[in-house]
Amino acid sequence: MKPPSPESPAATDADAAAPTWAPVAALQRRLAAWVPIRSLARRHRRRIAEHLLSLSERDRYLRFGYPATDEQITRYAMNLDFERDEVLGIFNRRLQLLAMAHLAYAPAPQLPGKPAMAEFGVSVLQRGRGRGFGARLFERAALHARNRGIDTLFIHALSENAPMLKIARNAGATVERDGSESEAWLRLPPDTVSSHVGEAIERHMAEMDFQFKRHVRVLGSIIDGVAEVKSQYEESSGKAARQ
Repeated sequence: MKPPSPESPAATDADAAAPTWAPVAALQRRLAAWVPIRSLARRHRRRIAEHLLSLSERDRYLRFGYPATDEQITRYAMNLDFERDEVLGIFNRRLQLLAMAHLAYAPAPQLPGKPAMAEFGVSVLQRGRGRGFGARLFERAALHARNRGIDTLFIHALSENAPMLKIARNAGATVERDGSESEAWLRLPPDTVSSHVGEAIERHMAEMDFQFKRHVRVLGSIIDGVAEVKSQYEESSGKAARQ
């Protein structure tokens, strides 16, 4: 049996279906891999402090470059400049901050003759690892910096911080090692209309996700409260009946 010619109805239908389903499939794959990353503000200081204080001694050392104490971490969280910098977070269904990134903008170029840079730092709780949260936060931070005219994304990390340096290398950053410390530099492309629209959509979707989780949590608390009152009523009714 001869295959259908390009002019045959079968070939025409298949060709017409391909461009229709391909974008849908691509969108489904993107949504399945999407991670809601929310911009954090002053009202999230307590959650940020709780997240950082939950880090182990080893993780604190890798994140800050020294064994930060509870007092130092609390001071860091309380002194975050949300007007100048961008702080990003990933929440679970219980609205616990699993991962966060701090994109610090310098008011002036750090090096003479160099364009202004933004420094990136990230932390992920133990139970949130293995899901690529660090890499996703890095991508979102790079987009934010790019859309604000920043030329270079900078990372200063301990050389033993292999996960952080791997994220930088995978993104195409140049990593320079100087003894126990390393520096990574990622040149960012110029911003475009598409990059601005993409960031706006990400921000809107993440806000919707957060509000949905918040409403579900409130509804769950109400249901638990009603169930507890009902249980107490039934228990007291049973005691009265036995008497």
